[in-house]
Amino acid sequence: MNGPTWMGAVAAVNLSPVHGFSKVPQPQVRLLAGLGVKGDAHAGRTVRHRSRVAQNPDQPNRRQVHLIHAELLEELAGQGFAVRPGDLGENVLTRGLDLLTLPTGTRLHLGGEAVVEVTGLRNPCGQIDAFQPGLLAAVLGRDEHGGLVRKAGVMGVVLTGGVVRPGDSVRAELPPEPHRPLERV
Repeated sequence: MNGPTWMGAVAAVNLSPVHGFSKVPQPQVRLLAGLGVKGDAHAGRTVRHRSRVAQNPDQPNRRQVHLIHAELLEELAGQGFAVRPGDLGENVLTRGLDLLTLPTGTRLHLGGEAVVEVTGLRNPCGQIDAFQPGLLAAVLGRDEHGGLVRKAGVMGVVLTGGVVRPGDSVRAELPPEPHRPLERV
């Protein structure tokens, strides 16, 4: 193991076979190594997000799996937004693990088999405001230096496949130091 670990749990798993904003909660999902979530529109070795395909359809898919922390949904509820698991397009909703503070290259062990390597931060787009007006501003913030803080989760690639279910453990294995902070991917 390469250093400290942190623990959390899977709160929900979601997928959608068609391109759209939200995903549908499932009793389980199967992660496929090098591809993403089986049956999800964003699974594939090359980019699947429509805006990325329009730029260059041959670039590698560094956004195979989208993970959000459940605490964000609670924060949004406190601001008057009604956001349920899958509504923000995430494949895996976690609890108890601060995804946004993980360094690039962190390996998330989901359940008994699956491993996802974190590639970066999700860059929220205007579709969020189309889903609920004002939501885009709520998932963006500013740090103490005025820098933009993206709170809409992290993206990753599947290193090892496996089935992931709500209630499964999530263990974060940090990469060797020096750690690189997450950037938009």
